[in-house]
Amino acid sequence: MHESSGKALRIMQITSVMVGILLIWCPLTILISGRWQLPPAPTASNLMFSEAAQGWLKGTFWLQIPMAAVIIAFGHSLLSMSGFETLAQVYREIASPKMKNLKIAANLTCCYAVACTGLISLFAVMIIPDNVRPQYINNLIGGLAMNLAGPYVLKLGFHIFVVIVGGLILAGAVNTSIIGANGVLNRVAEDRVLVPWFRQPHKRYGTTHHMINMIVILQLATILFSRGDMTVLAEAYAFGVVWSFFMKALGVTFLRFQRSDQEYKTPLNLRVGRYEIPIGLGLTTLLLGAVAIANLFTKQVATRYGVAFTLILFVVFTVSEKINLRRAQTEPKGMEQFNLVHQAQVDSSSVHSRPGCVLVAVRDYRRMDHLRRVLEKTNLRRHDIVVMTVRAITTGAGEYDLTDNQLFSDYEKELFTHVVQLAEKEGKQVELLTVPATNSFDALVSTADRLRASRLVTGVSARMSSEELARQIGLAWERLPEPRHPFSLEIIAPERPSMFVNLGPHPPRLWPEDVDLLHGIWLKLSGREHLGSRLHHRDVVGLALRRLQEDMERGPDEIAAEAQRELRHD
Repeated sequence: MHESSGKALRIMQITSVMVGILLIWCPLTILISGRWQLPPAPTASNLMFSEAAQGWLKGTFWLQIPMAAVIIAFGHSLLSMSGFETLAQVYREIASPKMKNLKIAANLTCCYAVACTGLISLFAVMIIPDNVRPQYINNLIGGLAMNLAGPYVLKLGFHIFVVIVGGLILAGAVNTSIIGANGVLNRVAEDRVLVPWFRQPHKRYGTTHHMINMIVILQLATILFSRGDMTVLAEAYAFGVVWSFFMKALGVTFLRFQRSDQEYKTPLNLRVGRYEIPIGLGLTTLLLGAVAIANLFTKQVATRYGVAFTLILFVVFTVSEKINLRRAQTEPKGMEQFNLVHQAQVDSSSVHSRPGCVLVAVRDYRRMDHLRRVLEKTNLRRHDIVVMTVRAITTGAGEYDLTDNQLFSDYEKELFTHVVQLAEKEGKQVELLTVPATNSFDALVSTADRLRASRLVTGVSARMSSEELARQIGLAWERLPEPRHPFSLEIIAPERPSMFVNLGPHPPRLWPEDVDLLHGIWLKLSGREHLGSRLHHRDVVGLALRRLQEDMERGPDEIAAEAQRELRHD
């Protein structure tokens, strides 16, 4: 998905160059030619509908009602809202924090729609002569390019550039539509409306290739059956967009009365006692509903195709849902589909993670606060996130090849489904890993060592304290063969500060009173003439450690008792 986002960004950058040239060249053309005549104001008296634009409302009183006429005109101009439906389609690709970035994307899309569609259309009406404009009714920007002030060769070159940009935009739109349709169908399949065959991942790429292939076939069929007629395609697009907007707005309106945990609410809300009336959202929904109904009666071709396509999908979904009823009692709802790729050993190349990654251990999908916190605070530009679970096996299981069910049971599938949902909510990519092992501590430490992880993160254990958990993982690190990769262990508990432990040899974090004691001993010893400035604090620590080692050899029980009393600091 990152590759598609990068290409879309490049297309938008090239398109911005074209728009910028137009926004500079058009005012210069108006100044040079002196064409200051503005188009008529968008009032009801100035609205003139062609026969094709009137549809089934031709000859009815509805066209005589000013408000109805404005709504119908707005429905015909709905293509200017192109791009807003993409926000829902590419929601999974939006980086963290999602809500903040979604607002930025929506504002940029709105400004872009006003600048590209609004201003450029206004300039086209002002610059292209009335008797010439009908020739470019399906290629308004191309006509605008050829009517700008300047040499003909320059205008022709810019016209070619406009055509290239148009091709890039259409290519990006096709890619975005595939991503959006694939996401919608995946959610439909998760709700058991489609049979699991549609969600089977590709063995190499891990994509839902059956859905993608079906979407591409339908796109090609649409082009062939419409014969590339821009009017038919535009009407069908507008029909789908406005009904999609209306249904989504209607769904959000219902959710406003059922939930109260929204991160963002449409402005203009009136609170009456315990109840909140979403006036802004309600007016938006009513307006979209009115436009959708207007389009239903004015766009005859789009309505016929749209209703037929809706009925076909309804029949397919209904039949598929009936087939899935048999599975409803045995398989958990909403499970993701995963490809199980077997690897003889774990390393950074097989898991696709960079050295310094963050390894997160999960086992209970009801207790994944530690994963949520890692997703929130980890910068993916610096560290990759690898989520790992240990599949416990018996000692003798290694004598035979393990089957897929032994490595990845329904529980692991449900566990990783929750992991994917958390990652998608935060807009971050994670690598998934399941490791069969007889000792979970050895598996965790060995995996972190092989991946050259910078940090191993776990949640609290239900069977032991966090201190004991850290000790067991530390002992597992000591059992690793040399050379051992040092990394830190972070144990995250809900509503408590994290516990950090450095695995392997590392400078200790001394208590302030111990630092003062060390400094006092150094002052006394360095005052002796034969030591002086040659004595350093590290020499004092080294001497103390060797004396402690000698005392342990003579009386380990006494030293252990002293260490027990020293634990009062913890």
